[in-house]
Amino acid sequence: MSEQVQQGQVPAGQGRRAAFGFIFATALMNSISFGLIIPVLPNLIKAFTGGDTAQAAEWNVVFAITWGAMQFICGPLLGLLSDRIGRRPVLLVSVFGLALDFLIIAVAPDLMWLLVGRILNGMTAASFSTANAYVADVTPPEGRAKAFGWMGSAFSFGFLIGPALGGALGDIDLRLPFYVAAGLSLLNGLYGLFVLPESLPPERRTTRFDLTRANPLGSLRLLRSQPDLLGLAGIGFLFQLAQTVLPTVFVLYTGYRYGWSPSVMGLAMMASGVAGVFVQAVLVGPVVARIGERGALLLGCAAGAAGFAWYGFAPSGLLYMAGVPIFALMGFLMPGLQGLMTRRVAPNQQGQLQGANQSLQGIASMVGPALFGLSFAWSIRHAEVLQAPGLAIYLASGLLFAALVLGTRVARAPLAIAQA
Repeated sequence: MSEQVQQGQVPAGQGRRAAFGFIFATALMNSISFGLIIPVLPNLIKAFTGGDTAQAAEWNVVFAITWGAMQFICGPLLGLLSDRIGRRPVLLVSVFGLALDFLIIAVAPDLMWLLVGRILNGMTAASFSTANAYVADVTPPEGRAKAFGWMGSAFSFGFLIGPALGGALGDIDLRLPFYVAAGLSLLNGLYGLFVLPESLPPERRTTRFDLTRANPLGSLRLLRSQPDLLGLAGIGFLFQLAQTVLPTVFVLYTGYRYGWSPSVMGLAMMASGVAGVFVQAVLVGPVVARIGERGALLLGCAAGAAGFAWYGFAPSGLLYMAGVPIFALMGFLMPGLQGLMTRRVAPNQQGQLQGANQSLQGIASMVGPALFGLSFAWSIRHAEVLQAPGLAIYLASGLLFAALVLGTRVARAPLAIAQA
């Protein structure tokens, strides 16, 4: 490592581009690790309940709410900690922690140990928000939307190949994907330990760790500290809440309405993932350069609202798939939003900002499964009253329409851009 890297500094120019490459690789490996366990965790829970599907579904909700609660509590804490001691130590603790979490889940003898693993997983999953703070550190404000688009593509690509690989490994042994995820996380940690440079030099760190700000309620003070920042955070919350609809009801909805088999569902998810990666990795940069971060944010909100409405209306599977290109344009939303939000806070507050965002994501993860799962169940049970099997997806569309309306009021460039 160079002397600058050893001292916790990212050099300008080529060094900044190299630093972004390091964090992109970290995000990609992390996303693959998470994607690996998606298709097998519910079945592992079901195995612990003796094959009782209803009981497994109840436990799955408990696990989802618990994970979201840990994000809600720990996101601000770890975000502020990264502002105080640097991004690299927090990333290392998170990634090595994930390796331990996955290993605990892999060897768990019962549901209680499985729950312990998920609690630790939620506590240490700050690598996503800290990675975003790292991007803000090493990218000039005018280039952040494009960089966040690339980060989004890393997450999308990881979730594109992770579930397919996890499903194949799960057919061999339900616990095998967790061992592989633990191994990938361990390799990711070693990569960070020996390769990843620090992005936040000592002179740009916050001077003290304030516990009054290192909690979900305290983090709201930061969101109120700059004009329109709280409104932008509200757009992010509405987006994250709407996003939970597909993980909650996609399998049940497409099976009920279109009679799709698991293999068809997998192909549909893959097609959606490919379209999302293309938008985030290829289109975000030139489109943001042309229409700006505000335009990208509004385009993403409008496309998401229209895409969800299309999915809820589509009377056939073929028409459902025709909506994929529209829905994929929602990939402009987060790069535009992150670009606008990171411009409004100082370098030593980027971690706190991302921690606050992750806390809001935790709330969305707790509320979303109940909101969309119950509304989908109601629409099926009362089909004779309201012929709307896509009710839950319409609700997601409404949330993004609300985000679009809010965006027209608060999505504007700040009067003064924080120096990066």
